[in-house]
Amino acid sequence: MSEHAVTVLISRNVKTGCEADYEQVTKTLMDAAARAPGYLGAQLVHPGDDPEVEDTMYHVVLAFDQQSNLNSWQHSSERRQGMAALAPFIEGEPSFKPMSGLGLWYQTRPLSPPRWKVAVVTWLGIFPTVYVLFLLTGDLLKSWALLPRTVILTLAVVGVMTWIVAPQLTRLFRPWLVSHR
Repeated sequence: MSEHAVTVLISRNVKTGCEADYEQVTKTLMDAAARAPGYLGAQLVHPGDDPEVEDTMYHVVLAFDQQSNLNSWQHSSERRQGMAALAPFIEGEPSFKPMSGLGLWYQTRPLSPPRWKVAVVTWLGIFPTVYVLFLLTGDLLKSWALLPRTVILTLAVVGVMTWIVAPQLTRLFRPWLVSHR
């Protein structure tokens, strides 16, 4: 079984008055994660960063290329040291939530790209994916009725986009997606 990119959402309550210390230690911890094998990115989301959501928690979105590399990071001495340094600034236990799916690749507010950029990158993935799948399945499915052909093709497109194409395109176009130009 081949592994695919994994992302986890870590949510924490920060003690009042400890926000600056928490953010500094979190930045140091994220910098350490960036040196770990398979690291794809991390983002600190502050309470209130998303005006559509009333939230008092800090969130870290952390992505690795595969589960085994995330597991290695989670069991590393650098992470243990970082977690010990964070402990004085947080209340309660953090919440860890694995995240997946195509929508995840564009779900990083406040650095979310403009919709037109998402549309361009999505099209750059969907067009060749659909084209190649048509080439590969055209003769095999040409005698099938339109509805079953459409079901099979769309299932294949969603799977290929979610686990293969979208992660690669997002990694490739990330600087352009998050730039404000």
